[in-house]
Amino acid sequence: MPTNIFDVIIIGGSYAGLSAAMSLGRARRNVLVIDGGDPCNKQTPHSHNFITHDGDTPSAIAAQAKAEVEKYDTVEFVNGLVISGRKEDNLFTVTLESGEEFSAKKLLFATGLKDVIPGIPGFSECWGISILHCPYCHGYEVRDKKIGIFANGPIGFHLVKLLQQWSKELQLFTNGESTLSQEEKLKLKEHNIPTIEKKISHFEHNNGQIRNVIFEDDTSEAVMALFAGVPIEQKSDFPKMLGCEINAQGFIKIDEMQRTTVSGIYAAGDNSSGMRAVSIVIAAGSKAGAVINGELIEEKF
Repeated sequence: MPTNIFDVIIIGGSYAGLSAAMSLGRARRNVLVIDGGDPCNKQTPHSHNFITHDGDTPSAIAAQAKAEVEKYDTVEFVNGLVISGRKEDNLFTVTLESGEEFSAKKLLFATGLKDVIPGIPGFSECWGISILHCPYCHGYEVRDKKIGIFANGPIGFHLVKLLQQWSKELQLFTNGESTLSQEEKLKLKEHNIPTIEKKISHFEHNNGQIRNVIFEDDTSEAVMALFAGVPIEQKSDFPKMLGCEINAQGFIKIDEMQRTTVSGIYAAGDNSSGMRAVSIVIAAGSKAGAVINGELIEEKF
Protein backbone atom coordinates (compact mmCIF):
# COMPACT_ATOMS: atom_id res chain seq x y z
CA MET A 1 0.00 0.00 0.00
CA PRO A 2 1.42 3.48 -0.86
CA THR A 3 2.83 5.25 2.17
CA ASN A 4 0.16 7.97 2.16
CA ILE A 5 -2.82 5.60 1.81
CA PHE A 6 -4.25 3.87 4.88
CA ASP A 7 -7.13 1.63 5.83
CA VAL A 8 -8.34 4.22 8.33
CA ILE A 9 -7.52 7.82 9.15
CA ILE A 10 -8.42 8.93 12.66
CA ILE A 11 -8.70 12.68 13.07
CA GLY A 12 -8.13 13.49 16.74
CA GLY A 13 -5.56 11.77 18.93
CA SER A 14 -6.98 12.04 22.43
CA TYR A 15 -8.84 9.34 24.38
CA ALA A 16 -11.43 8.27 21.80
CA GLY A 17 -9.00 8.45 18.90
CA LEU A 18 -6.27 6.51 20.70
CA SER A 19 -8.74 3.88 21.86
CA ALA A 20 -9.95 3.35 18.28
CA ALA A 21 -6.34 3.26 17.06
CA MET A 22 -5.53 0.48 19.53
CA SER A 23 -8.50 -1.64 18.39
CA LEU A 24 -7.53 -1.15 14.76
CA GLY A 25 -3.81 -1.64 15.38
CA ARG A 26 -4.52 -4.94 17.11
CA ALA A 27 -6.60 -5.87 14.06
CA ARG A 28 -3.46 -5.23 11.93
CA ARG A 29 -5.01 -2.30 10.11
CA ASN A 30 -2.88 0.44 8.61
CA VAL A 31 -3.96 3.49 10.59
CA LEU A 32 -2.98 7.15 10.60
CA VAL A 33 -3.81 9.29 13.64
CA ILE A 34 -3.78 13.04 12.95
CA ASP A 35 -3.81 15.32 15.99
CA GLY A 36 -3.38 19.05 16.52
CA GLY A 37 -2.24 18.77 20.15
CA ASP A 38 -4.82 21.07 21.71
CA PRO A 39 -7.08 19.03 24.05
CA CYS A 40 -10.06 20.74 25.66
CA ASN A 41 -8.96 19.55 29.13
CA LYS A 42 -5.44 20.98 28.89
CA GLN A 43 -5.93 23.12 32.05
CA THR A 44 -7.58 20.36 34.09
CA PRO A 45 -5.16 19.24 36.85
CA HIS A 46 -6.79 15.88 37.61
CA SER A 47 -9.07 13.37 35.91
CA HIS A 48 -11.53 11.46 38.10
CA ASN A 49 -14.23 8.79 37.90
CA PHE A 50 -12.06 6.55 35.71
CA ILE A 51 -10.96 3.33 37.42
CA THR A 52 -7.20 2.59 37.42
CA HIS A 53 -6.51 6.28 36.66
CA ASP A 54 -8.58 8.14 39.26
CA GLY A 55 -6.76 11.36 40.10
CA ASP A 56 -4.18 11.16 37.31
CA THR A 57 -3.57 14.17 35.11
CA PRO A 58 -5.35 14.08 31.73
CA SER A 59 -2.03 14.58 29.95
CA ALA A 60 -0.47 11.61 31.76
CA ILE A 61 -3.36 9.35 30.78
CA ALA A 62 -3.11 10.45 27.15
CA ALA A 63 0.68 10.05 27.10
CA GLN A 64 0.47 6.52 28.47
CA ALA A 65 -2.27 5.66 25.98
CA LYS A 66 -0.23 6.96 23.05
CA ALA A 67 2.86 5.04 24.19
CA GLU A 68 0.81 1.85 24.29
CA VAL A 69 -0.71 2.44 20.84
CA GLU A 70 2.73 3.22 19.35
CA LYS A 71 3.73 -0.40 20.03
CA TYR A 72 1.49 -1.48 17.14
CA ASP A 73 3.64 -1.05 14.04
CA THR A 74 0.73 -0.48 11.65
CA VAL A 75 -0.35 2.70 13.47
CA GLU A 76 1.31 5.98 12.52
CA PHE A 77 0.98 9.50 13.95
CA VAL A 78 1.12 12.92 12.34
CA ASN A 79 0.92 16.26 14.15
CA GLY A 80 -1.21 18.77 12.29
CA LEU A 81 -4.62 20.22 11.55
CA VAL A 82 -6.89 18.96 8.78
CA ILE A 83 -8.27 21.88 6.77
CA SER A 84 -10.05 20.19 3.87
CA GLY A 85 -10.94 16.86 2.33
CA ARG A 86 -12.72 15.07 -0.46
CA LYS A 87 -13.87 11.63 -1.53
CA GLU A 88 -12.96 10.14 -4.87
CA ASP A 89 -12.53 6.57 -6.15
CA ASN A 90 -13.73 5.12 -2.82
CA LEU A 91 -10.99 6.92 -0.89
CA PHE A 92 -11.22 9.86 1.47
CA THR A 93 -8.34 12.31 1.05
CA VAL A 94 -7.54 14.87 3.75
CA THR A 95 -5.30 17.91 3.44
CA LEU A 96 -3.35 19.33 6.38
CA GLU A 97 -2.35 22.93 6.98
CA SER A 98 1.16 21.90 5.97
CA GLY A 99 -0.12 20.88 2.54
CA GLU A 100 0.43 17.16 3.17
CA GLU A 101 -2.29 14.85 1.89
CA PHE A 102 -3.29 11.42 3.16
CA SER A 103 -6.00 9.02 1.98
CA ALA A 104 -7.96 6.17 3.53
CA LYS A 105 -10.90 3.89 2.93
CA LYS A 106 -12.55 5.01 6.18
CA LEU A 107 -12.50 8.14 8.33
CA LEU A 108 -13.09 8.38 12.07
CA PHE A 109 -13.70 11.76 13.64
CA ALA A 110 -12.54 11.91 17.25
CA THR A 111 -12.25 15.67 17.11
CA GLY A 112 -13.98 16.57 20.36
CA LEU A 113 -15.88 19.69 21.29
CA LYS A 114 -15.08 23.29 22.06
CA ASP A 115 -16.60 24.94 25.12
CA VAL A 116 -17.78 28.45 24.35
CA ILE A 117 -16.18 30.39 27.19
CA PRO A 118 -17.89 33.64 28.26
CA GLY A 119 -15.75 36.74 28.06
CA ILE A 120 -16.06 37.52 31.76
CA PRO A 121 -12.57 38.22 33.18
CA GLY A 122 -11.24 35.34 35.26
CA PHE A 123 -13.47 32.67 33.74
CA SER A 124 -11.00 31.23 31.23
CA GLU A 125 -8.18 31.25 33.81
CA CYS A 126 -10.30 29.12 36.17
CA TRP A 127 -11.88 26.86 33.54
CA GLY A 128 -11.13 23.20 34.27
CA ILE A 129 -9.44 24.07 37.58
CA SER A 130 -12.15 25.53 39.82
CA ILE A 131 -14.81 26.46 37.26
CA LEU A 132 -16.04 23.03 36.30
CA HIS A 133 -18.50 21.31 33.99
CA CYS A 134 -19.11 17.80 35.41
CA PRO A 135 -20.12 16.92 38.99
CA TYR A 136 -19.29 13.25 38.39
CA CYS A 137 -15.73 14.20 37.39
CA HIS A 138 -15.09 16.88 40.00
CA GLY A 139 -17.95 17.03 42.53
CA TYR A 140 -16.37 14.78 45.16
CA GLU A 141 -13.30 17.01 45.44
CA VAL A 142 -15.47 20.01 46.42
CA ARG A 143 -18.00 18.10 48.52
CA ASP A 144 -19.64 20.07 51.35
CA LYS A 145 -18.01 23.31 50.19
CA LYS A 146 -19.71 26.50 49.10
CA ILE A 147 -20.46 25.96 45.42
CA GLY A 148 -21.83 28.35 42.83
CA ILE A 149 -23.69 27.43 39.67
CA PHE A 150 -23.20 29.70 36.67
CA ALA A 151 -26.17 29.01 34.41
CA ASN A 152 -29.77 29.99 33.75
CA GLY A 153 -33.07 28.42 32.81
CA PRO A 154 -33.42 24.62 32.55
CA ILE A 155 -29.65 24.00 32.56
CA GLY A 156 -29.23 25.99 35.75
CA PHE A 157 -32.09 24.18 37.45
CA HIS A 158 -30.70 20.80 36.36
CA LEU A 159 -27.23 21.60 37.74
CA VAL A 160 -28.64 22.81 41.04
CA LYS A 161 -30.64 19.60 41.49
CA LEU A 162 -27.64 17.48 40.57
CA LEU A 163 -25.13 19.26 42.79
CA GLN A 164 -27.28 18.89 45.91
CA GLN A 165 -25.82 15.39 46.13
CA TRP A 166 -22.36 16.90 46.77
CA SER A 167 -23.11 20.04 48.79
CA LYS A 168 -26.00 21.80 50.52
CA GLU A 169 -24.29 25.19 50.23
CA LEU A 170 -25.37 26.15 46.74
CA GLN A 171 -26.07 29.45 44.97
CA LEU A 172 -27.34 29.94 41.45
CA PHE A 173 -25.81 32.85 39.50
CA THR A 174 -27.91 33.68 36.42
CA ASN A 175 -25.77 36.68 35.35
CA GLY A 176 -28.85 38.77 34.66
CA GLU A 177 -32.59 38.21 34.78
CA SER A 178 -33.56 34.66 35.65
CA THR A 179 -35.23 32.56 32.96
CA LEU A 180 -36.30 29.88 35.43
CA SER A 181 -39.94 28.86 35.28
CA GLN A 182 -42.19 29.76 38.19
CA GLU A 183 -42.25 26.12 39.26
CA GLU A 184 -38.43 25.97 39.23
CA LYS A 185 -38.18 29.17 41.28
CA LEU A 186 -40.55 27.77 43.90
CA LYS A 187 -38.59 24.50 44.06
CA LEU A 188 -35.30 26.34 44.67
CA LYS A 189 -36.94 28.45 47.36
CA GLU A 190 -38.29 25.30 48.98
CA HIS A 191 -34.73 23.97 49.20
CA ASN A 192 -33.28 27.30 50.43
CA ILE A 193 -31.10 27.77 47.36
CA PRO A 194 -30.71 31.47 46.51
CA THR A 195 -30.85 32.73 42.94
CA ILE A 196 -28.69 35.78 42.34
CA GLU A 197 -29.63 37.68 39.19
CA LYS A 198 -26.98 40.41 39.30
CA LYS A 199 -24.68 40.87 36.32
CA ILE A 200 -21.20 39.53 36.97
CA SER A 201 -18.19 41.82 36.57
CA HIS A 202 -15.41 39.27 37.02
CA PHE A 203 -14.26 36.20 38.90
CA GLU A 204 -11.61 36.77 41.54
CA HIS A 205 -9.14 33.90 41.70
CA ASN A 206 -5.67 32.82 42.79
CA ASN A 207 -3.84 30.97 40.01
CA GLY A 208 -7.10 29.58 38.67
CA GLN A 209 -8.64 28.80 42.06
CA ILE A 210 -11.82 30.86 42.30
CA ARG A 211 -12.38 32.87 45.46
CA ASN A 212 -15.17 35.38 44.79
CA VAL A 213 -17.82 36.22 42.23
CA ILE A 214 -17.69 40.01 41.81
CA PHE A 215 -20.83 41.75 40.55
CA GLU A 216 -21.16 44.96 38.57
CA ASP A 217 -22.54 46.74 41.65
CA ASP A 218 -19.24 45.92 43.46
CA THR A 219 -20.84 43.39 45.79
CA SER A 220 -19.45 39.86 45.90
CA GLU A 221 -20.15 36.27 46.89
CA ALA A 222 -17.45 33.86 48.06
CA VAL A 223 -17.37 30.39 46.50
CA MET A 224 -14.88 27.53 46.58
CA ALA A 225 -15.93 26.15 43.20
CA LEU A 226 -18.24 27.08 40.35
CA PHE A 227 -20.05 24.69 38.02
CA ALA A 228 -20.91 26.25 34.70
CA GLY A 229 -23.31 25.30 31.96
CA VAL A 230 -21.63 26.78 28.89
CA PRO A 231 -22.59 26.27 25.24
CA ILE A 232 -20.62 23.81 23.12
CA GLU A 233 -19.72 23.67 19.46
CA GLN A 234 -17.82 21.26 17.26
CA LYS A 235 -14.08 21.76 17.59
CA SER A 236 -13.66 21.02 13.89
CA ASP A 237 -15.85 22.13 10.99
CA PHE A 238 -14.45 19.31 8.88
CA PRO A 239 -17.20 16.72 9.62
CA LYS A 240 -19.83 19.18 8.45
CA MET A 241 -17.75 20.05 5.37
CA LEU A 242 -17.87 16.39 4.36
CA GLY A 243 -21.64 16.27 4.81
CA CYS A 244 -21.97 14.74 8.27
CA GLU A 245 -25.25 15.80 9.86
CA ILE A 246 -25.10 17.78 13.10
CA ASN A 247 -28.09 17.27 15.40
CA ALA A 248 -30.09 19.93 17.24
CA GLN A 249 -27.86 19.61 20.33
CA GLY A 250 -24.73 20.35 18.28
CA PHE A 251 -23.35 16.80 18.17
CA ILE A 252 -22.39 14.77 15.10
CA LYS A 253 -25.34 12.51 14.40
CA ILE A 254 -24.39 8.83 14.72
CA ASP A 255 -26.20 5.51 14.92
CA GLU A 256 -25.65 2.84 17.57
CA MET A 257 -22.53 1.63 15.71
CA GLN A 258 -20.79 5.06 15.62
CA ARG A 259 -21.63 5.59 11.94
CA THR A 260 -22.32 9.15 10.80
CA THR A 261 -24.84 10.03 8.09
CA VAL A 262 -22.05 9.75 5.47
CA SER A 263 -21.10 6.24 4.42
CA GLY A 264 -17.55 5.39 5.42
CA ILE A 265 -17.29 8.13 8.06
CA TYR A 266 -17.61 7.43 11.79
CA ALA A 267 -17.46 9.54 14.94
CA ALA A 268 -16.59 8.79 18.56
CA GLY A 269 -16.15 10.78 21.75
CA ASP A 270 -17.32 14.19 22.87
CA ASN A 271 -18.16 15.30 19.33
CA SER A 272 -21.07 12.86 19.14
CA SER A 273 -22.26 12.40 22.73
CA GLY A 274 -23.33 14.51 25.69
CA MET A 275 -21.56 12.06 28.02
CA ARG A 276 -18.07 13.53 28.28
CA ALA A 277 -16.52 11.20 30.87
CA VAL A 278 -13.12 9.76 29.92
CA SER A 279 -14.31 6.17 30.36
CA ILE A 280 -17.29 6.71 28.05
CA VAL A 281 -15.32 8.29 25.21
CA ILE A 282 -12.69 5.54 25.44
CA ALA A 283 -15.44 2.93 25.13
CA ALA A 284 -16.87 4.74 22.11
CA GLY A 285 -13.46 4.75 20.43
CA SER A 286 -12.94 1.06 21.06
CA LYS A 287 -16.38 0.30 19.65
CA ALA A 288 -15.77 2.45 16.58
CA GLY A 289 -12.49 0.66 15.88
CA ALA A 290 -14.14 -2.75 16.03
CA VAL A 291 -17.04 -1.64 13.83
CA ILE A 292 -14.72 -0.14 11.21
CA ASN A 293 -12.57 -3.27 11.09
CA GLY A 294 -15.66 -5.46 10.75
CA GLU A 295 -17.02 -3.39 7.88
CA LEU A 296 -13.68 -3.45 6.08
CA ILE A 297 -13.74 -7.25 6.35
CA GLU A 298 -17.28 -7.43 5.01
CA GLU A 299 -16.37 -5.27 2.01
CA LYS A 300 -13.46 -7.53 1.08
CA PHE A 301 -14.53 -11.06 2.05
